[in-house]
Amino acid sequence: MVVPRYVASVDPREAPAHEVDAVVIGAGIAGLYAALKLAAWGKVAVLYKGAPEDSNTFAAQGGIAAAVGLDDSPDLHAQDTLAAGAGLNEPEAVRTLVEEAPSVIRDLIEQGASFDRSDGEYALTREAAHSRRRILHSGGDATGKGIASALLRQVGRHPNITLWEQTMVVDLLTVGGRCVGAVAVQEDGRETVWHVFVGAATILATGGAGQLFARTTNPAGATGDGIALAYRAGAEVRDLEFVQFHPTAYAGEGAPAFLLSEALRGEGAVLRNRDGHRFLENHPQRELAPRDVVARAIAKELNQGEESRVYLDMTHRPAEWLRDRFPNIYDFLLGQGVDMARDWIPVAPAAHYMMGGVVTDLDGRTTIPGLFAVGETASTGVQGANRLASNSLIEGAVFARRAAERARQEGFRRRRSLSLNGPEVADEGYPSSIRSLPDPRVPGAIESFRRELQRLMMKEVGVFRSGDSIARALSGLGRWLPSLVYPVRNRAEAEWVNLLTTAFLVVEAAQLRKESRGAHYRHDFPETNDTEWRAHLVFSRDRGAYIREVDR
Repeated sequence: MVVPRYVASVDPREAPAHEVDAVVIGAGIAGLYAALKLAAWGKVAVLYKGAPEDSNTFAAQGGIAAAVGLDDSPDLHAQDTLAAGAGLNEPEAVRTLVEEAPSVIRDLIEQGASFDRSDGEYALTREAAHSRRRILHSGGDATGKGIASALLRQVGRHPNITLWEQTMVVDLLTVGGRCVGAVAVQEDGRETVWHVFVGAATILATGGAGQLFARTTNPAGATGDGIALAYRAGAEVRDLEFVQFHPTAYAGEGAPAFLLSEALRGEGAVLRNRDGHRFLENHPQRELAPRDVVARAIAKELNQGEESRVYLDMTHRPAEWLRDRFPNIYDFLLGQGVDMARDWIPVAPAAHYMMGGVVTDLDGRTTIPGLFAVGETASTGVQGANRLASNSLIEGAVFARRAAERARQEGFRRRRSLSLNGPEVADEGYPSSIRSLPDPRVPGAIESFRRELQRLMMKEVGVFRSGDSIARALSGLGRWLPSLVYPVRNRAEAEWVNLLTTAFLVVEAAQLRKESRGAHYRHDFPETNDTEWRAHLVFSRDRGAYIREVDR
């Protein structure tokens, strides 16, 4: 796949420039936390394409994992993370996460976050593949919202932070091989304005790519932006074949794929088919098996025929308890005509989390100097081939803090002057020539393309894959490949380019990995092959695809 390095329809030398010390792209837990830490040393611009409430963080229900219980330890947390990751975790990254998680929890509390308590202690719950109750939660089932709201309050009042709402980054700017900022388009419903942001450090915190699939728990803005931006700029990305499907998203007819937290199963909910059979009863961990195992078991049941259904049964708990512990889920289901104290809840898997992403070291540094990545858009090595439940929020915070500290150490405030009117930007290959090409797109085409891509990805590279289905996906994506060379004029077009770029990377990775591991399952290669494939699959714009071994 060949894509231009830059796709914006504006030359960065022609747009208003804003010079800051750091540019943070994204306003979930990773972006907000990084911005707060960076703002202790300099001026920070936080750019996000919608509103903060549109992030995956705000939608996170179950909780945030940390070894804070009396019967728990970082060693146990590490063991569970490694077991779930199916051999692709980087042990040093996992060790960093579990050892720093408790201190990050304390810091989040100092920033104003609060977690549910019982008898003066954290009200910890358990989720799939955890050997201990180590999941902290807030507001019952509104953990992400509670954390993000606290961080937003701090960010909003900090004099060194400027928030740029409805501002989508379209290109990363590189000069002499170093990232020096970004080109962004701002839309307010009336006009479209281009901006350039220049800083010593640029932090990608753009979240995931659930919108690649027709059925997802992710918000509409989860379009793989960080992966596509970094790939176009020349950074390494990896492990993109590993897309986690959450096993239990609501599957009522005509309703959204509303997430039904794994904490429900942690509190005893069981899965039944339409005949009432508990089909995971014989698995050693039953409903608390790793997510990939549960998602495949549900998908297999649903593939039995048109009348097949799978239900989550929580009727062993009384309504009062359910309303207190899961208030948002309870209210949503009531609105769908389902009383979870009496009714079984129809469920099906939905795309939820991208294990792979932009390759980083333990301090969030990508393979491009000056560019960092944190949160779901990063591949730190923690998640492996299958993320352990509730490790996402804590990973975003732990590595955001480390990235901010590293940016400071690398001369955060000692940025060199950059003249956007000089030859340097043009020398990097900004595609002024393609702006004169005729544009074949018509109103409404992008939205139509997007829906078709989502259906194609869901059908051919969803929970189950095969060589034939992957080939069909590549063929289907190929008809849109010419659209990658046309300049981007607005958010919708930028999202389309990012979705298509990320889709190609996901499908090409799925084609190359000829085994089944974690969230990547191929009917034609159903076994895990540690001899050849206990390794990361890396892509870069300049080098193509290559293998890199996991640290042992």
